[in-house]
Amino acid sequence: MPDTTIVTAAMLAIGDELLSGRTKDKNIGHLADVLTLSGIDLKEVRIVPDEEEAIVEALNALRGRYDYVFTSGGIGPTHDDITADAVSKAFGVPCIHDPEAMRLLAEMYRRREMEFTEARQRMARMPEGARHIPNPVSTAPGFAIGNVHVMAGVPQVFQAMIDNVLPTLKSGAKMLSRALPCPYGEGDIGTPLTAVQKAHPLTNIGSYPKYDGQRFSTEIVVRARDQEALDAAANAVADMIAGIKASKARTNPTADA
Repeated sequence: MPDTTIVTAAMLAIGDELLSGRTKDKNIGHLADVLTLSGIDLKEVRIVPDEEEAIVEALNALRGRYDYVFTSGGIGPTHDDITADAVSKAFGVPCIHDPEAMRLLAEMYRRREMEFTEARQRMARMPEGARHIPNPVSTAPGFAIGNVHVMAGVPQVFQAMIDNVLPTLKSGAKMLSRALPCPYGEGDIGTPLTAVQKAHPLTNIGSYPKYDGQRFSTEIVVRARDQEALDAAANAVADMIAGIKASKARTNPTADA
């Protein structure tokens, strides 16, 4: 029998700069891409400011609802990097200077002949008992505790960290998809497409309108975890499009289909 396991995830993006528009997030899209390829459904994304209570509230809501939670941002050396404190509070454990993280960072700064300042030592702080997420780009590790994976906001570092995390995660059945171009707008296809969706409950059918400056069209995307279900729904959508075309031809034989 095909694998029908569903594994779910959420993302918590942290930072005032995201909400102000000063920083344009690149991590959400990357995470969605790599999780989809791994058979993990990204179900929810939240963006919160650098405020401890907001982070704690969002994290506790998400970690109880999904298999995995991924955070980005707020683990740097400055005063507003409070993610480690907030995660520690959410789990009810002390936030400590992790000895192994301190060693890694001290060695890195010694090699670079730079002072390992108090501010830089903040990057070694994490909840007591947390597991390291290696950082091959800039050494300072992320960390995982429970089902929560805490990573840097800098896209290059975030991507390197997630590459180290993915092999440790359980995966579910991969989502299959097929896109079908439709020359009609959503106003034409709304009712019959709803009927197709109801007739194929094992699939998810999305419609994405397009406008070329003269007319509307729609891209219809069918998603399913089972190939047979996908094929059946896609065939039904193709039949629906053909039916609309035939109906329009009967109504207005001279119309340009």
